[in-house]
Amino acid sequence: MPNYFDLNVHAYPETETGSSVEELLRVARRYGYAGIAVTNHDELLKEELRLNSIALYTGVEIRANSVVELKRKIKFYHGKTALLAVHGGNAKINRAAVEDSRVDILAHPCGGAREDGDGDGDGVLNHVLVRYAAENSVAIDFNMNGIIYNRRGERARIIGKMRDNLRLLRKYKAPMILTSNARSVYDLRAPREMIALASLFGMTKVEATSALSDIPLDILERRGEKERAVEVLLPTFRT
Repeated sequence: MPNYFDLNVHAYPETETGSSVEELLRVARRYGYAGIAVTNHDELLKEELRLNSIALYTGVEIRANSVVELKRKIKFYHGKTALLAVHGGNAKINRAAVEDSRVDILAHPCGGAREDGDGDGDGVLNHVLVRYAAENSVAIDFNMNGIIYNRRGERARIIGKMRDNLRLLRKYKAPMILTSNARSVYDLRAPREMIALASLFGMTKVEATSALSDIPLDILERRGEKERAVEVLLPTFRT
């Protein structure tokens, strides 16, 4: 059985209604994940925790309004955390992210208010950006909550964008990952559900499994995160 990872999870205190790290880990463990990464926006996880049976990886998702601000933040966070994601959705931000080998993940590459709740974006993926992503090993994120929390026309639009992105990623053999972008335990989805959702925009079961296991593990190992995983001790409950 593959080891599954969700590398884009947001914990309290990023949102007042969010779940704690311990709650997210407990549910993720029950769903069968080997690890999750907490990537709060522009905020490093400060808690020191110890882990039993599921790995917690600390990261950050950078949000920037300009390329200059993005580069400054990448420089600031690089070396302080092993997982570096960039919140995309703007054409210039997308390009700057995939051109920088210090970046691990480009999240929300197409933006959109209904996709992630953070305002409209003009970002798209094209041949040039995907080629840079492949060269610099920047994984493109397919965020499943864009499918889960939208209906009808908006869902169809998001699925269409994902289908177009998938074609480009296949062509240039760029890395791709599936994430929940969970902000609470109710947003987390079991790996089998994530794989089923990915089939809606054309991912094969083999591709989706790799996007939840092999590729995330490659990212973590490349950054030396295997040794830097924070260990968290979860209590054992009797049934």
